[in-house]
Amino acid sequence: MFKSIRNVAIIAHVDHGKTSLVNELLKQGGVFRDNQVVEDRVMDSNALERERGITILSKNTAVMYGDTKINIIDTPGHADFGGEVERVLKMVDGVILVVDAFEGPMPQTRFVLQKALELNHKVIVVVNKIDKAEARPKEVVDEVLELLLDLDANDEQLESPFVFCSCRQGIASLDADVLGTNMNPLFETIVSHIPAPASDLSAPFQMLVSSSEHNDYLGKLSIGKIERGVVKVNDTVGVCNFYGECGAKPFKVVNIFAFEGLKRVPLSEASAGDIVCLAGSPDVTIGDTICEKGKEEAIPFVKISEPSVQMTFSVNNSPFAGKEGKFCTSRHLRDRLYKESIKDLSLKVMDTESADSFTVLGRGEMHISILIENMRRDGYEFQVSMPKVLYKEIDGVKHEPIDRFVADVPEDAVGAVMSELGNRKGELVSMSTHGTRSRLEFLIPSRGLFGYKSQFLTDTKGEGIMSSIFEKYDIFKGNIDRRSFGALIAYENGEACQYGLFNSQERGRMLITTGTQVYGGMVVGINPKGMDIVVNVCKKKQLTNMRSSASDEALRLEAPKIMTLEECLEFLDDDELLEVTPKSLRIRKIVLDHVQRGRMDFRKKNNIE
Repeated sequence: MFKSIRNVAIIAHVDHGKTSLVNELLKQGGVFRDNQVVEDRVMDSNALERERGITILSKNTAVMYGDTKINIIDTPGHADFGGEVERVLKMVDGVILVVDAFEGPMPQTRFVLQKALELNHKVIVVVNKIDKAEARPKEVVDEVLELLLDLDANDEQLESPFVFCSCRQGIASLDADVLGTNMNPLFETIVSHIPAPASDLSAPFQMLVSSSEHNDYLGKLSIGKIERGVVKVNDTVGVCNFYGECGAKPFKVVNIFAFEGLKRVPLSEASAGDIVCLAGSPDVTIGDTICEKGKEEAIPFVKISEPSVQMTFSVNNSPFAGKEGKFCTSRHLRDRLYKESIKDLSLKVMDTESADSFTVLGRGEMHISILIENMRRDGYEFQVSMPKVLYKEIDGVKHEPIDRFVADVPEDAVGAVMSELGNRKGELVSMSTHGTRSRLEFLIPSRGLFGYKSQFLTDTKGEGIMSSIFEKYDIFKGNIDRRSFGALIAYENGEACQYGLFNSQERGRMLITTGTQVYGGMVVGINPKGMDIVVNVCKKKQLTNMRSSASDEALRLEAPKIMTLEECLEFLDDDELLEVTPKSLRIRKIVLDHVQRGRMDFRKKNNIE
């Protein structure tokens, strides 16, 4: 049975067309009816994925091409979710590397390809978007070959086939100068180039758990590829972790599911080479090996790259605490964070000295911000600190994480981008020009990119494309000014009114509107002069018989800046917290009392302990 199976993962840099490719493979693989309406990016089923237009979680699907079943795994492209890519590569026998026909290999392309080469996977390179006016497929082929050489690919991997596609149009060709008519050339290449999973059906059953999900009716589902043997419903199986220790209890296999298109089909048994879901044990975690009982033998699990960013999650203690959230206590917060760390192996959670605070380590700002957004949608209320990088001491010298940063910008924005990145301790590695756009590649401290996205979009008038990925640890580069602006801070508790906002907006850009409930110490605006100022947005005009309330109509308020979650995290400074509730995002000072905060600032400036 396993000879008619191909297991492949689709990997690429963000926005190069992985999910669009899966869409077309599903359509032309007979998953949908001819007259069926199929929504765009059908694999991005998570609400947050559809809103942001990115893939966050790896997804399994399968299509039939002739007599061959092709199991496909759609993976995230953003560097912050690289852990999702790393763990699912153990499930497949080959990868489809998607590369944009104009942008070529990008930082995440290098990262995911390196992981695939380390596992000795076969590679098929899909050059996507060849129908774009500025496409340069032949140059991109050379760049991919250079990347393969740079990553020490073996002779077989250097001979990887190239397929030229337009995933939007659903066409593929083996010739860069010829547009195809359908995706059959890619299907044929998968069947001929990717090996069938070779295994022994007569050996004891063994399966590595590479992913897991929760079902309201079936409980925990363990997903993985069966390495050897056969498993049947009602079989009793054993579990061991990657150290070979039997941690979870033996359990009975209640259900077995295989992937077919977007559905899961129940099976009575599954054999080596199949990618399946097993239901029956709540204790199995990612990285465990499910084996025949009494013959437990661990399968080595891929080493997940270490996190590079940390934030502190703590119980909300603002004056508005408990008013908008359903889960507000430290017990709720701790349980949710540790539950997430079991599912997401690149996320780590640690207790602190305080029972109300927890340290969360992740791959980047976006990685942790997705967790924050999911938690607030689930009804959690908490507060988080400014993102900080993780330092290491190597041979007694302080080292910090360095990112490889690539910016694709219009030519007239090159000077502004280089100047700003220079101020953030960036080191220019290479620069190239394609038409009217330039590509800049920097090595820059990870902390230098905190809060840079909005500045980058301003410098490039919204036309720039930026991406970065962790490169290495290097010697500490010195202090970097995190932000050049200050905060406008509410003076007292109350409701922001038109008169108070009108007088306050002379100091800077406001972040709130009329009627917003505020408290003393809450950040309500941005001061471009670089210092914190206390303003009274609740101040009302004192009316007398000489002044009527009708004169308020002459007050004109400027439109406030309404910040997203990512913008709030970029804004934060050392002495600030972000209050997160299902309904609101509020930036506040850690010390709300103005007098106490002033004393602390005075001591800090004068080095008084």
